[in-house]
Amino acid sequence: MPAKPDTSIHATALIEKGAELGQGCVVGPFCHVGPEARLGDRVELKSHVVIAGDSEIGSDSTVYPFACIGEVPQDLKYRGEKTRLIIGERNRIREHVTMNPGTEGGGGVTRIGDDGMFMAGCHVAHDVQIGNRVILVNNAAIAGHCVIQDDVIIGGLSGVHQRVRIGEGAIIGALTMVTNDVIPFGLVQAPRGGLDGLNLVGLKRRGVTHADITALRAAFQMLAQGEGTFQDRAWRLKDEADNAYVSKIVEFITGSKDCSYLAPGAR
Repeated sequence: MPAKPDTSIHATALIEKGAELGQGCVVGPFCHVGPEARLGDRVELKSHVVIAGDSEIGSDSTVYPFACIGEVPQDLKYRGEKTRLIIGERNRIREHVTMNPGTEGGGGVTRIGDDGMFMAGCHVAHDVQIGNRVILVNNAAIAGHCVIQDDVIIGGLSGVHQRVRIGEGAIIGALTMVTNDVIPFGLVQAPRGGLDGLNLVGLKRRGVTHADITALRAAFQMLAQGEGTFQDRAWRLKDEADNAYVSKIVEFITGSKDCSYLAPGAR
């Protein structure tokens, strides 16, 4: 790989032939960048980082020591098919994080949006779709085929079961096992996580108005305690919803369960 004039590659790093590095990249000691890897402008690999497979990391991202990005999926059905991992811009990927590419059975692409923070020891499995501004706290694990929408926070030592969807702006407390979909702006906590309210702190931080929060609270109460099944209450709320935030929750519940979600800005 012909290095661009403004790249910095440590003498102990191994950059395979075919790898592509953008302008201003920094590759620290003992890193290994595979032949199909593509690093955007100003990507920094601190040290002892492995970038394997057909993996792309967007510009201005930083990967910390001992992270392993793009190695083969942890899926017994995987047979070496050509799949990809696409990571957006300005992500911070901390120590010992693992991120796997997709599988043929899941669409072939694991995709991560922009401006994420993936703290030490996190795992992102095959075919996961992650939106923008997502935070995974230390040792959180996302199983295969999950969808994590924009502005989600997943607490430390939490696990998300395969094929679960977590809606925009939701928060998962630490030490929580998530086995069911989580509505947008929802709050889930406890060892076997249940929906425990709304992410009010997150909504206020985003500047959501008092009127919108009041509407969300009323909608949540109807979903939690109204007559009929949960789905019945959601469909009834759909007929009555005249608030944009409430509509996001209703569409999440009543719409398609397809896990192909892709946040705007994720590439």
